[in-house]
Amino acid sequence: MSYGIKAYKSVGIKDDLAVADPHRIIQLLMQGSLENMAKAKGAMERKDFAEKSRTVSKAMSIISALQHSLDMDVGGEVSQNLWSLYDFMVNHLMQASRESSPAKVDDVIEIMIKIKSGWDAIPVEERQKGFQMLAERQGQSALASA
Repeated sequence: MSYGIKAYKSVGIKDDLAVADPHRIIQLLMQGSLENMAKAKGAMERKDFAEKSRTVSKAMSIISALQHSLDMDVGGEVSQNLWSLYDFMVNHLMQASRESSPAKVDDVIEIMIKIKSGWDAIPVEERQKGFQMLAERQGQSALASA
């Protein structure tokens, strides 16, 4: 998760991190990617190539952070599908940047909104189970390395 936190901080959104749980951090990363993609679209429309490059790069970094935060052992097929979606999104943003295509950015925004909607809908009880499982796994790792 430290890779995700670094990408999140590079976007300039820091306030929530001190008290955020892992679920909230992912929400903030997703929101940061959406904000940067919206800025990239505006930059493309204004033909502001420096801003386009900066904001597309930030969005891609955040999406990569989300991708690398996936727990492939626990997440199974869902994690594999998300990995593929995130990979598609990064590649599509690269192409959008090369072509200065707001429509391609819209494609990625639409996918991220769907993923974020699903993430936001996770019930609190399920989040708590996930936190518990994460804590147990981290405890087991600490014991194994001791």
